[in-house]
Amino acid sequence: MISSCSTGERLLKKGEYDQAVFKAVARLQKDKVNRTALKTLEQAYQFAVEDHLDNIKDAKISSDILRWENILREYEQLNYLNEKIKGCMVCRQEINSTKYISEINEAKYKAAEIRYARGLKLLEENNRVSAKQAYYDFERATDLYPDFKDSRIKMEDAYWAAVLKVVVEPVQVNSGIYKFSNDYFQNKIYEYLENYEDRSFIKFYTPKEARSEKLIPHQVLSLNFRDFVVGQTYVKERVEVVNRDSVKIGTQNGKDVYGPVKAEVSVFEKTVTSAGLLSFRISDWKSKNIIKEENIPGTYIWQDQWATYKGDKRALNEDQKRLMSGREQRPPAPQDLFIEFTKPIYARLTDNIRQFYSRF
Repeated sequence: MISSCSTGERLLKKGEYDQAVFKAVARLQKDKVNRTALKTLEQAYQFAVEDHLDNIKDAKISSDILRWENILREYEQLNYLNEKIKGCMVCRQEINSTKYISEINEAKYKAAEIRYARGLKLLEENNRVSAKQAYYDFERATDLYPDFKDSRIKMEDAYWAAVLKVVVEPVQVNSGIYKFSNDYFQNKIYEYLENYEDRSFIKFYTPKEARSEKLIPHQVLSLNFRDFVVGQTYVKERVEVVNRDSVKIGTQNGKDVYGPVKAEVSVFEKTVTSAGLLSFRISDWKSKNIIKEENIPGTYIWQDQWATYKGDKRALNEDQKRLMSGREQRPPAPQDLFIEFTKPIYARLTDNIRQFYSRF
């Protein structure tokens, strides 16, 4: 049974002729005198060729507009079988396999011709959805048959007919103090949009670019910090009385004396909160109707903790001693606090943009 499996005989009986060929070839490359494998190869290759040629005949008379791509796949599989047999010395001596070169070229040309013709017809429909499909057809025509007619030029035409043009207005912040931080946030947005363009049929423009190109956009994306606060500070003090028993407090008559010790610990917790609300809006350029609108919140909390004490330091535990060693820290600059609270806003904003424009 193991021998039969290794020669491909089992696959042959199941009608998996291509796989039976591959299995028999692999066996003969290891065992050149395996008669069972050679017999399996002869039968499997004959049946595989018959099946592929029958599929080609059926495809040629079918109504499938992309039938030549199906035909191409059948010829490519036949050539792959031939390649496997030619790569095995004993196999090529015993099997007269065929390579289909002109048939492949004909199938590629006819398949490209059909894609090109369908692309032209779709472009005539003069809408973005059809233009997008036309782009894929011209791209496929070029893949099948490089430099087929003017398919590359038509692919470019289809792309621009399919592109959704969006003007992105500058992020509005009603404060000159945070101009640098706002520029940082805006540049991050522009960087994201530029990378998004590479994977989509969306093109984003600044107002300046739109004016320069005399562009009539489809949509406008507006961003505005409607409300924000930076550096709201709150300090809380917590007083704890700590005691510890059996602490060495001295010596008497040459012996250690143990007793309780006590300290009053003041723990200070300082929080500096920065938060804001970004208005995200997409509107139709022509009708001015709002397509999507959302307010995106963001918060950043900077924290510091330190402590002081009165009394006997020996009453303190290790955590309290660690707090004693610290000092009150200066919080980050307002510009940095602004940037920090915009980071969660940026994450949610880019998710919104990705989800919305994935439909286009």
